[in-house]
Amino acid sequence: MYTFSSKLKTFSFILMAVGLLGIGYGFLNAPKDIQEVEKILAAESHGGHGEATHETAEPAHEAHAEGKKEHAQVGAADEHTKHLNHVLHQLQNKPWSALYVACIFFLLLSMGVLAFYAIQQVAQAGWSPVLFRVMQGITAYLPVGSVIFFIILVFCGLHFNHMFVWLGDGVTDPKSPNYDAIIANKAGYLNFPFWIIRAAIFLIGWNLYNYYTRQRCLAQDEAKDDLNYKKNFKMTAGFLVFFIVSESIMSWDWIMSIDPHWYSTLFGWYVFASFFVSGITTIALVTVYLKSKGYLEHVNTSHIHDLAKFMFGISVFWTYLWFSQFMLIWYANIPEEVTYFVTRIQLYNLPFFGAVVMNFLFPLLILINTDFKRISWVIVMAGIVILLGHYLDFFNMIMPGTVGDRWFIGVSEIASVLFFLGLFIFVVFTALTKAPLLPKRNPFIEESKHFHY
Repeated sequence: MYTFSSKLKTFSFILMAVGLLGIGYGFLNAPKDIQEVEKILAAESHGGHGEATHETAEPAHEAHAEGKKEHAQVGAADEHTKHLNHVLHQLQNKPWSALYVACIFFLLLSMGVLAFYAIQQVAQAGWSPVLFRVMQGITAYLPVGSVIFFIILVFCGLHFNHMFVWLGDGVTDPKSPNYDAIIANKAGYLNFPFWIIRAAIFLIGWNLYNYYTRQRCLAQDEAKDDLNYKKNFKMTAGFLVFFIVSESIMSWDWIMSIDPHWYSTLFGWYVFASFFVSGITTIALVTVYLKSKGYLEHVNTSHIHDLAKFMFGISVFWTYLWFSQFMLIWYANIPEEVTYFVTRIQLYNLPFFGAVVMNFLFPLLILINTDFKRISWVIVMAGIVILLGHYLDFFNMIMPGTVGDRWFIGVSEIASVLFFLGLFIFVVFTALTKAPLLPKRNPFIEESKHFHY
């Protein structure tokens, strides 16, 4: 049985405590009204924030100057107020968006592990059963992450933030100054009751499978036949159908609808590839850690090698989807489609292309070598870069539509990652103490113990 070390437990508590303090600081530091925004923009227009906010400093300065010069003209004053409200919403969104990105990243990371586990079950893979308890330990985070994420979605619907513009007041009302014809045409699908019901169905469905597959896997340890294993197999086959449908809709609901004027038919697969490779990478990192502490005696370098092969292969798959989506939209140059990438290239140039380097070039150069796939420190180094790269990927998908050019990776972003990382470590390694790390009566366990590549 695994024992959760006091040092690692303390480390997880420290991460959560520091994260909570930083998250609180981010919310407290966000501007409360347009008067505060006006002071911020005035400071920026005099070089207070340098190049990082150059894109907004110029128009803000012009709008501010015009508002003073033409104070008598109502139209100019209205435009100035509208601009200030827009920037206010972006700055107020910043701590919310940082929390949202970190929350959805760790939630979907655990979902990636669950999907990988389900695929191994249905494929009746002979190499992986010795890793099943590691996978189940990681997916123990799923219910915790689901509850937190669902609460954030409810807060979005209750207008605690302005992350989803289609939830705004009057966007579907033709008489409202906020009316948006494109969003209004999607109102049958993009409305809060239907949206939150879909979220509840997906989260409950994923968690039910996660719970019952673990219970049957544990029951199989004490059984005298393979009945639990067979039930698990049939249930997993059905779950994978539910998962692939729900995953696509989830990606539209929780990420793509942040930019409701834009859509991509490839987006569901793209999001899947990102969190799937993140999940596999996490399995590899946890496995290497447990091996270093003397556990998982039946896991050998061949198992590590196969995990690294998946890390490499899915990284290439992610890059294929990234390029396919980018190239087709860029080449077609349709204004309502290409604006998605124009925004990211102009305002998020470093994280946008940095994610490609971290998620493709780095894994390609490091993990293409067969020998490197068996070396623990190489796996750890590559894994950390891949996870950071895919966090950046989710950052790039969400931030441009919520904070626009007001982004920077500061206290809110770092603190949110630290909090969820601490929570993830605590939940996962606590779950690993609840059951033996070897599933004793899996029909393929002997093949897995003696697996060599």
